[in-house]
Amino acid sequence: MSHVEAGADAARTAGTPGHPGTAVPDHPPGGVLSAPYRALTLGSVSVILLIAFEAMAVGTAMPAAAAQLDGLGLYAFAFAAFFTTSLLGMVLSGQWCDRNGPVAPVITGIAIFCTGLLLAGGAQTMLMLILGRAGQGFGSGLIIVALYVVVRRAYPDHLRPSALAAFASAWVIPSMVGPVISGTVTERFGWRWVFLGITVLVVLPLLVMLPPMRRAASGPTPGEPPGRFDARGLRLAGAIAIGAALLQFGGQELRWWSLVPAVIGAALLVPSALRLLPTGTFRSARGMPSAILLRGLVSASFLSAESFVPLLLVTQRGLSYTQAGLAIAAGGLTWALGSFTQSRPAAEPHRLLLMRVGTVLVPVGVATTPLVLLETVPVWLPVITLALACYGMGLIISSVGVLVLRFSEPAQVGGNISSLQVCDALANVVTLTVVGSAFAALGGSTAALAEGERAADAQIAPGAFLVVYVVTTLLALVAIPVAGRLIPRGAAGDDGSAPGRAPERVPGGGPAEVPAGSPAKGEHTRTGDADADSDGAAVVRDATGRAAPPGPAPRPGPGDA
Repeated sequence: MSHVEAGADAARTAGTPGHPGTAVPDHPPGGVLSAPYRALTLGSVSVILLIAFEAMAVGTAMPAAAAQLDGLGLYAFAFAAFFTTSLLGMVLSGQWCDRNGPVAPVITGIAIFCTGLLLAGGAQTMLMLILGRAGQGFGSGLIIVALYVVVRRAYPDHLRPSALAAFASAWVIPSMVGPVISGTVTERFGWRWVFLGITVLVVLPLLVMLPPMRRAASGPTPGEPPGRFDARGLRLAGAIAIGAALLQFGGQELRWWSLVPAVIGAALLVPSALRLLPTGTFRSARGMPSAILLRGLVSASFLSAESFVPLLLVTQRGLSYTQAGLAIAAGGLTWALGSFTQSRPAAEPHRLLLMRVGTVLVPVGVATTPLVLLETVPVWLPVITLALACYGMGLIISSVGVLVLRFSEPAQVGGNISSLQVCDALANVVTLTVVGSAFAALGGSTAALAEGERAADAQIAPGAFLVVYVVTTLLALVAIPVAGRLIPRGAAGDDGSAPGRAPERVPGGGPAEVPAGSPAKGEHTRTGDADADSDGAAVVRDATGRAAPPGPAPRPGPGDA
C-alpha cells in the first residue's frame, strides 16, 4: 500500500482503513515491540507459539498415548476431532468477533483449549483423549481468528504486516524443535505431560495481553452496527467439518467400503464450501476471493509436499530421521526470513510483486524436490529446494492476511478472516487426502505403517512419491495466475504495486484512506467478470465478493455535501 502523504494534520483526520470518514487518534511511533504494543504483541505471539507447539508435538506423543489407552483403532480420530472442531471454532469466532469484538472469543478459546489439554492429559480412555483433542481444536479455532481481528483493531495499518509476520514466525520454532521436545518429554516423563505442561503456559500470556487488548479491541467496532449472528453459516461450517472428517477417514483405507464415507464427505463438503466461502472464491474473482483462494492453493501445495520429505529421504536415500528433519528445520528459517521481508516498510509499495515472486518460488521448490530420487543428485538438494519454497511461502502467507484485513469493512473482519482460515484448512485436508490415497495405492502404505528404523527398510516405488509431487506442483502452478487477480481491475495497485488508498475528503478537510479497489462515488465495486443475477440485473458486491443486500442508497455524510 502507498500511504497517503498528507502531513501530521491530515493523518490525524484520516479514516480508519476500510472505513473512510472516521477520525482516529494519533498512533504512537515505533514498531510492534514499542511500549504501546509490547504487551499485546508478546502475549498474542506467545499464545500462537504454544498452540503451534502443541500442534507439532502431539504427533510424536500420540502413538504412546494410543498404545497405553488401548486405542490404536481410534488413532486417526484423535487428529480428525481436532480438525473438525477447529473449523467450527473458526466460523463461530468470526461471527462473534464481528458482533461483540475479539476479547471474549480469545478468553473463551483459551479456556476451552486448556480444558481440552487437561482432558487429554488426564484421559483414562481413548474416547476421553479424543474429547480433549476436540476441545483443543475448537479453542484454537476461536483463538486464531480472534487474534487476527485484534491485529486489525489494535494496530495501525503500517504495523499490521509486522504483527502478522510475528504470528507466522511463531510457528517456526515449534516446527523445528517441537517433535524433539515432545519425544524427550514422552520418553522421560510420559506422554501426558505433553498436554498438561502447556496448560499453565497458555494462561500466562493471556494475563499479559488482556489489559491492552481490552483497551484497544473490546466491544463492537466503534461507529458500526454489531454484526449479525448467522445460524446458516454455522450449519454450513458443521457440514464442512463433518464432510472433511469423513473424506479424510475414507481416504485412509484402500478398501471398497471406504468409498462410502469418502463420497458422503465430498457431498457434504463441496456444496457447503461453495455457500460458506465468499462468492467467486473458486473462480478466482478479483479482490478478496482471489486472496483467499491463493492462500489455500499455496498452503495445500507446499505443506502436502513437505510432509513427504522426511519419508522420502529415509526410505529412498537412507538418511536417519534426524538428518531428514534438518531439511524441514532449514526451511523454517527461510520462511521466517520471507515473513520479515514482506513486513518491512520499504517493501510495502511492492507487496503484490513480492507475492507474485513467492508464487513462482513455491512451485520451483516443490517440483525440484523429488529430483533427490535420482542417485546422482546430492542428498542435500531438498534443503535448498525447501528453503526456496519456504521463502516464497513467507512472502505470501502474511501478505494475504494483510490484504484480507485491508479489504475488510470493520464489521466484516471476523467473517473474512474465518473464511481465510477455513479455506486454508480445507485445501490442506483435501490435498493430503488425495495425495495420501494415491501414495498408498502405489505402494506407500507399507511405510505409513512402519515405525522407527523399519521405515528405512520399506520398499516404496519412486512413482509413489512422484505422484505426490506432480499433484502438489500443479496446485502451486495454478496459484501463479491467481496472484495476478488480487486487486480489482483498474484499482490502485493493479499494476503490480501495493494496493493503495485514494484520498477522500472528510469533515475537517483531511483526506481519508479508502481501501484498495474501493469504488469512487457513484461506482460499484467489481470483484469478478460476471456479476449479474438470474435476470441479468447487475449485482453490487462488497470487497469480500458477497452480494450486497438490497436497500436504500446510503445516507450522505457531512463530507458528501
